[in-house]
Amino acid sequence: MDRTTTTGNHPEPLEFRDFAAARGRHLVRTAYLLTGGDAHLAEDLAQEALGKLYGSWRRVSRMANPAGYARTVLVNTFISHRRRRSSGEHVTDTFVESAVPVADPALRLTLLHALGELPQQDRAVLVLRYWEDLGVEETAAVLRLSPTAVRSRASRALSRLRDRLGSEYAELARI
Repeated sequence: MDRTTTTGNHPEPLEFRDFAAARGRHLVRTAYLLTGGDAHLAEDLAQEALGKLYGSWRRVSRMANPAGYARTVLVNTFISHRRRRSSGEHVTDTFVESAVPVADPALRLTLLHALGELPQQDRAVLVLRYWEDLGVEETAAVLRLSPTAVRSRASRALSRLRDRLGSEYAELARI
């Protein structure tokens, strides 16, 4: 059975198209949290991660968990982006668009701002542990940290978020 189709001169695996359609929005939402609410950068990071996956899709498609590998590629792309000094983009505290409407947009923006103030590794730990719902061991594998480092970073980052959010924390916990 032929598993490729031709668009122009380049064969394109159909499975990748299906995977990208199914997981693309989830990757963008995860990147949105990693970037502290920068929707445009989140889309760029997700697109870059999907581009990297496409280049090695034949190998990736045979893995037991291609979605987990895609998440790892996304996190590594995020961390690499932060390391680059040549980026011409500048962080602002203006949020032009929001991904999902919530009951209290001001509270959501406060949370995103507080996430944005965390160091990138701490933010990545929180996103993977609490947004992606990964265990300590899985998070450690993705970030190439020890499980102890993941636990201590998560604890420290949550403490910083609680301090930053103050009384608003209790309201967030109920949402």
